[in-house]
Amino acid sequence: MISAPIADGVIDVHAHWLPAELFHLPPGTPYGRMQDREGTLHLGDIPLSIPTRAMSDVAAILTDMRTTGVGVRVLSAPPFAFPVGGVAGAGSYVAAFNEALSGVVADAGGRLVGLGMVSLDDPAEARVQMEQLARTEGMAGIAVPPLVDGRSLDQGSLRRIVTDAEDLGLSVLVHPMQLPRPEWSEHYLSNLVGNPVETATAVAALLLGGVKEQLPRLRICFVHGGGCAPGLLGRWTHGWHTRADVRRDSTRPPDEVFGELFFDTVTHDPHLLRLLSAHASEGGVVCGSDHPFDMAQNDPVRFATDHGPAAEALTTNARAFLGL
Repeated sequence: MISAPIADGVIDVHAHWLPAELFHLPPGTPYGRMQDREGTLHLGDIPLSIPTRAMSDVAAILTDMRTTGVGVRVLSAPPFAFPVGGVAGAGSYVAAFNEALSGVVADAGGRLVGLGMVSLDDPAEARVQMEQLARTEGMAGIAVPPLVDGRSLDQGSLRRIVTDAEDLGLSVLVHPMQLPRPEWSEHYLSNLVGNPVETATAVAALLLGGVKEQLPRLRICFVHGGGCAPGLLGRWTHGWHTRADVRRDSTRPPDEVFGELFFDTVTHDPHLLRLLSAHASEGGVVCGSDHPFDMAQNDPVRFATDHGPAAEALTTNARAFLGL
């Protein structure tokens, strides 16, 4: 719930924060705990190429905002903190994160907004957590992965979670998890290829699964410019018109529903941002940064306004996503 005024300026809807006391990550995490090594953050033995304090230091976040011209930053957990292990005890981790984030947001004078976490393998528990978030000042919604147990937004627990989010008026940010696959084990391909593919899978599941048609009030945003989705939208639409199995669960073609979704500007490519802007609605593109990761858009406001909507439109669109 956001009833208090937020600060003026461009809103960055895609940034990450995790307090140091939760670096151990939720039970069953496939990655190993986060740890500091000589001031650099590691995920298990993998260097994340960012200073440790950048993930948890609110003062550093606010300094970066001033440097890059961001008026308001929306914080969510880094994706490897999502509780996808299916191990008992995740609810305690979720509660600790949501409480910590709400405290950070409350102390930021309207410059920070929060997207909480939910128990992804237990939709009933997730409903209770979302009801609490809906009552918590400064918390606008939730962040979720594109896939849980091999199923996306049109099936299983994720479908129940986004249904409850719409019912409670919560925003949903979909962030890929960089899932490992043998063919992506080298050259950081699990991120460079895997992340956009995960996101495109979720967009396709939402469109072709008829989810947005059945949940018209759902405010949902896909990061990294929708991943591969802008480049595949024409193919999906062609398939919808030519194959009965593609359109089995939806009544409107993908290119028609695409304009009802939100996408951030973290594309790293002006041409891709222009393509996204051409496919999305005027109100569907929002500024993102992916702070503080090495794959972040380092000057997010300038990149977004140079190659996408104007600052005023970006702010208006983000406020719509957040339900303001």
